[in-house]
Formats: sequence, C-alpha cells, structure tokens
Amino acid sequence: MGTNLFSMENKTVIFTGGCGNLGRVMVKALLEYGANVSVPGTTDRFDDSFAQYRDNGKLTFIGCDLRSSEEIKTAFEKTAEIYGKIDVLVNCAAYGGGAGGKSCEYRLDRIPDETWDEGVDGTLGVIFRCTREIIPYFDKNGGGVIVNVGSMYGLIAPDFDIYGDDIPWNPPTYGAGKAGVLQFTRYCASALARRGIRVNCLTPGPFPNITPSSDMEFIGRLSAKTMLKRTGNAEELNGALLLLASDASSFMTGTNIVVDGGMTQW
Repeated sequence: MGTNLFSMENKTVIFTGGCGNLGRVMVKALLEYGANVSVPGTTDRFDDSFAQYRDNGKLTFIGCDLRSSEEIKTAFEKTAEIYGKIDVLVNCAAYGGGAGGKSCEYRLDRIPDETWDEGVDGTLGVIFRCTREIIPYFDKNGGGVIVNVGSMYGLIAPDFDIYGDDIPWNPPTYGAGKAGVLQFTRYCASALARRGIRVNCLTPGPFPNITPSSDMEFIGRLSAKTMLKRTGNAEELNGALLLLASDASSFMTGTNIVVDGGMTQW
C-alpha cells in the first residue's frame, strides 16, 4: 500500500451532500489526500478555500436534484467523462425533515403521509438510487468502494428531555431512515462483495453547527450525553472517512464506524 496508507491519489470520488456543513470538511480532506472529487447537488456552497482545487480540476460541482434518478445518472456520466473513472461513492446527502438544518413536525399523530415519505426518501431512498446507479461504473473497474453516512439516531432514540420546548425536535423519519441505512449497508456489502465492491458506513454522533446564535445551553445538555462531555468538530470525522474510502480498509466491508464521543455506548 506504500508509505501513505490513506492515500487517495488517482482515485475519483463522488460525494453527495458535499456542500453541507460536515460534507465540505470531508470533501476537503479527500482533496488534501489526493482525490478527484465530484459533488452533485442543487447549490454550490464551496468558498474561496476550495479555489485551488477547482482551478486544478480536482474539484467539480455538478448541478443535480438527487430526488431524480435521471439527474443522478447524468451527474455520474459527467463525472466519468471528466475523470475517466469513478472509484468511490460517498453517500452523505440527506434532505427532508431533520436533515440539512430543516425541521418538520415530530408529533406522530400529526405527520401526514407526504412528510413521512419525503423524510424517509431523503435519508434512505437517495442512498438506494445513488448506489444503484454507481454499480455499472464499479463493474467497469472490477470493483469500488461505497461509504454511507449514517447517524447516531439510526442507533439510539433521541432524548427529548435535552431539547426543551423551543428547539425543533428530531422527527421519526430521520432516525427510521438512518437505521435503514445501516441495514442497507450490510445488505449491499453481502450482495456486492462478489463484484469487488466494498460497502461500509460512517456514523457521526453529535456534530452541531455552532454559530454565534446557537443555544449554548442546549449544546451543553447535548455535550453531557457523551462520554467525552463535548460535541464533535467536523474535522474529527476525517480519519474514519479516509480509512473507509481508501485502500487502508481493503479487508473491511459491511461494518459501521461510530464517531460519537461515546454517546451511543451508554
């Protein structure tokens, strides 16, 4: 494997959700380790710190509505045309209630069918569509790597006592969808291993986007739920991501790496 176990040189990564608060940090880590990164999404949020990677062709943003299978197909085709091949898919995108800073009704008796359907599609359906569409590209390579991004709420229930009355609560669609991501990861790992495709999951714990307007009392209550008594910094996901995306994890498939400060262990 050479001296740099986590090298991403000569590898092309499609990273959905790469413009999100955690996604941008993980995309930069992949770029710093040598990857070409293609980010399909609706809004380009990369700032000037990514300019060098745009200028040298290492980073490409492709307009794409991930609700549409046809748009996903087109984005993947464009990526292959630009870089010649696709080696890794990171399924980080999520939309609908409970994802991307959005909230939705959490009271079970008030959730309409369309809210439920969108929330589960935005956590699980989007991963299914992208996985289905990437398989032909990996078959051309003789293999590939998929990294799904889960959530601690796919493992545990939210503790609503820490939220208070004025903070949007975590909707059931998000946790149900993310729990499905874990099982879908295991299913795909088993089904695709014979085709040389490895599938693993990275599960973040509490990684709130703290801003000057954040409710620090809530952050304190959330921090107290972890063994390390703090929330995570986005950069602390990079090690697990690089492990799963690179050849360093060549004998790993079907597994889930949890980065949560110990929150889900008690």
